[in-house]
Amino acid sequence: MTQAAAAPDYRALLSLDDRGFIVLGAGDGIGAQISHGLAQCGARVFCVDIVEDKARAIAEAVGGHHCAADVTSAAGVAKVLKAAQVQLGVIHGVVDVIGVARIKPIAEFADEEFEWQLGIVLRHALYVLRGASQVMPQGGPITFVGSMSGNRAVANQLVYGTSKAALHHLVRGAAVELGPKGIRVNAVAPGFIRTPRLLELLDKAQWEEIDRHVPIGRAATPEEIAATLLFMSSDLAAHVNGVVMPVDGGVSVTAALPDLEFGKVARTGTA
Repeated sequence: MTQAAAAPDYRALLSLDDRGFIVLGAGDGIGAQISHGLAQCGARVFCVDIVEDKARAIAEAVGGHHCAADVTSAAGVAKVLKAAQVQLGVIHGVVDVIGVARIKPIAEFADEEFEWQLGIVLRHALYVLRGASQVMPQGGPITFVGSMSGNRAVANQLVYGTSKAALHHLVRGAAVELGPKGIRVNAVAPGFIRTPRLLELLDKAQWEEIDRHVPIGRAATPEEIAATLLFMSSDLAAHVNGVVMPVDGGVSVTAALPDLEFGKVARTGTA
């Protein structure tokens, strides 16, 4: 009889003890939650936000370091990587949460708004990949936050969705190119999330309508997105590379069809 293989220590595979991680967009929402998650698993966290007070506050909360920078520019990314190397020594991973949606009809989108949206979603991600891949000699995970809007067409989100779709392809292409260096590149693709920003923008009735369209009955929380990012950042995901993982409660697998009340039709026997 063949002896069964010994089971690994799965709990240990989640450990990030003494590993240095950069979190871009750490100030609140998903960024703050993944900073907590990484720190709780033993990582030394370098928290980056464009607002210095936010970066400092989360760094203090997780016992990490902080830096204020605009990483939509190549110079901003270079500043972050240099400062992180000073504080962390070796960089073992990056989690990039940056991305804001400008939502409006196609006809109202100005040229400068198009460039801004591409810059904040896509261009900065290229800067991050280009820079981080040169300062991670031991390899490690680089993980982005994409969007369901990059997988499916959403009204008034053409430019945002196009930017996220391009980010998803950037992730896949980088995974192929950087994989031989031991760098895994992945992303999560959330649907609606109860982030501080969206909680301010949407009222109770709008949230109820969103929840109605999610198969599990509710939008995600920042903690739930952070949990998936934490998995992708750990050795539990050691063979996960080039993946854009939906974390949307099942929205991406549903068909956009009207409710035809099939149950009622069946009960009445009509065709």
